[in-house]
Amino acid sequence: MNIPEDALQALLRPALAERNGLTRQRALYVALRDAILEGTLKAHSLLPGSRVLAKTLAVSRNTVNAALEQLAIEGFVQRERQGTRVSTLASAPVVGNAPVVSLAQRVRTLPQGATRNSPALAFTPGLPAVNYFPMATWRRLNERVWRNEGSALLGYGESGGERRLRAAIARHLALARGIHCEVEQIVITEGAQDALMLCIHLLCDPGSRAWVEEPGYNGAKSAFLAAGLHVEGIPVDEEGMTLAALETPPRIIYTSPSHQYPLGYVMSAARRLQILDAAIRAGSWIIEDDYDSEFRYLGDPVPAMLGMTPDPPVVYLGTFSKTLFPSLRIGFMVMPPALAHAAAPVINSLLRGGHRSEQLTLAHFIEDGHYARHLAAMRRLYRKRQVQLREALQTGLSMEHRVLGGDGGLHLTLSVPGINDLAVTREARGFGLAPHALSRFYLQPSPASSGLVLGYGNTSASLFPGSVRTLARLITQFQVG
Repeated sequence: MNIPEDALQALLRPALAERNGLTRQRALYVALRDAILEGTLKAHSLLPGSRVLAKTLAVSRNTVNAALEQLAIEGFVQRERQGTRVSTLASAPVVGNAPVVSLAQRVRTLPQGATRNSPALAFTPGLPAVNYFPMATWRRLNERVWRNEGSALLGYGESGGERRLRAAIARHLALARGIHCEVEQIVITEGAQDALMLCIHLLCDPGSRAWVEEPGYNGAKSAFLAAGLHVEGIPVDEEGMTLAALETPPRIIYTSPSHQYPLGYVMSAARRLQILDAAIRAGSWIIEDDYDSEFRYLGDPVPAMLGMTPDPPVVYLGTFSKTLFPSLRIGFMVMPPALAHAAAPVINSLLRGGHRSEQLTLAHFIEDGHYARHLAAMRRLYRKRQVQLREALQTGLSMEHRVLGGDGGLHLTLSVPGINDLAVTREARGFGLAPHALSRFYLQPSPASSGLVLGYGNTSASLFPGSVRTLARLITQFQVG
């Protein structure tokens, strides 16, 4: 069946006239393709020859041939001696019907992630004071890396990350965290969350049991639930994660002992040794998320669990997102020697080395002493901000509350039982404030678990008094019962 020239002209000329930034060739291709998909051009229909079609549409023959050739490559038409014939498609799609979306069951109940704002709103938890980061130093080191390495940086790196960075991290951990490890035990990841996912791949099967802190970090719960693990919340007290009965040992015990998130408690040495002993006896693995360990404001840093006994069943997670800047997306995990040896071939299969210039820049940043100096400066700043926020809370809140958070970290937690903290945080965004609702950190929230998590790392102390007064009004407004 031949297609009349006047019909083609009526069909295609408007598309060529209103090209919306497309070339004539592309506009002609799109118009023909859409007409075939919509059924306007029927299967087996014969288009005029390219010479005739070019004359009809007032375009060059090369333009017509290029468009038809692309359609032929994609199987929409067949070019024959007699001309170009519309192909028979296996099935024509139903135009205008959106697909029915059904997410996988294991992700439907994941904890709701926090909205990320750029620039960050005041009181956003987990964000450092990025305006204090030494950008000029970082830029100079990055330029040095590119100058020294050149195009070699454009290829893949080692699966476990740049060796120079891993060596720098090993030296830093030995001095700062009492962890003595070899380069081969360290794997560079895209943040601590990526390291957590790698732990799950290495150690867990679907249906494995995982203990998490209650309340605790939602990123860990989401990772475990998305992997099909059975997640159980273990209560936290002033000494950290409590030790539940181990009649049915979990495969994974996830904990943040240095500064529990979100309550801020530091796990006592006795509790650490108790959990280590229980894990060894039960054949469980501990994932130690060393959250906020760098920011202790009273006494010396608390030793990491990984460094407390020889060859413990502990995988240590760290990140530079909180100490430097979030978009760096460089974290790491440290495995005990036996696990590192067994996991090496798997890591080569799961990871591809990348972000090489950033990793080498960070290595120089650590080696040259800039990292230690930046941490010291930030400790002074955050210590001062925490004191000022405590003073603002004491002055600005009249209702019953408790301030939790210990002597470190980048946040304080305000426990205010009997409020709708979800409504408070929702309304607070309208005032440029982004605290997190404490109840969201519980697997089983209750009226007694309500409150606010207030990040002060990214917030100037000058904003504290007015912001606290705003939160006080919202807390009063959303009292329950």
